Amino acid sequence: MTVEFCYLIFITADYYAVNNFIVPHFLLTRKYVLFVFTTIIVITVSAWLRALIAYQMNLYFFHVTQIIDLPTLYLNSLINISLWVLLITIAKMIADRIKTQQQLELLGKERVKSELDYLKAQINPHALFNSLNTIYGHIDKTNKVARNVLLQFSGLLRYQLYDCGAEKVSLEKEIEYIKNYIDFQRLRKDENLRIDFQIEIDEPGLNIAPLLLVVLIENAFKFVSNFSDKENRICIKIYTKGKLLHSSFMNTKELLPAVNIKNSSGIGIINLKRRLELLYNERYELRTDNNDDYYEAHLNIDLR
Repeated sequence: MTVEFCYLIFITADYYAVNNFIVPHFLLTRKYVLFVFTTIIVITVSAWLRALIAYQMNLYFFHVTQIIDLPTLYLNSLINISLWVLLITIAKMIADRIKTQQQLELLGKERVKSELDYLKAQINPHALFNSLNTIYGHIDKTNKVARNVLLQFSGLLRYQLYDCGAEKVSLEKEIEYIKNYIDFQRLRKDENLRIDFQIEIDEPGLNIAPLLLVVLIENAFKFVSNFSDKENRICIKIYTKGKLLHSSFMNTKELLPAVNIKNSSGIGIINLKRRLELLYNERYELRTDNNDDYYEAHLNIDLR
């Protein structure tokens, strides 16, 4: 009886070390010398430990009559562990490549469909803005509120028509759109709504897919409570740490009947999740917390 079973322990440990640490930190970042060096070190040490364990267990535990010498055990361990780790790692990389290729093909199809849908839904922007200018001109000059509202709406529409055609926009431009959107929504709500809006961007030059965050902001305004005897509140926080974007959106809410909750389709959230999966794959985190008194969503995105 031998200790061939302990190969599995070292092969598994080496595979996880190579796949979860060495490949992401060295191979994928094109540090090929470090990749080869660390892989050799891990497998060499692992083979030596396996040979020592096998030698000692054959000698003192299994009482094998013909004990293989330590150098031979080490050589066999080195060859077997290297071969299996190499094969499993290559198989995993091929599987990941196939999965990535499938996701890219799916993303390409989704982009074509989105572009077609966009072209079908798009109206002539010049005609639209000419119409808005006409309406603006017919508003009495003393009615500054109505004229400002129309200007804000025109700015929001211009951003969606002209700037959002690109796959990504600058984070600063997206934040500016969000500010205008919140200011526009303030005019539609009564004075009993408190809006806390905090922004802290410490990394310039970041880009983001357009109109992601505004979905959660729109959701907060749509479902915020409308109490007359206590405060209604929306809290929006957007900040970055390096290239990581953190955002949270909270709104007080009322206890709605089950029928109303069931009838709310949540298409915006479904579309948001789908866009995040296609655009950021495993580089985002979306969490929601639906309590009796408030609803809160957290969205974190790696913008690298």
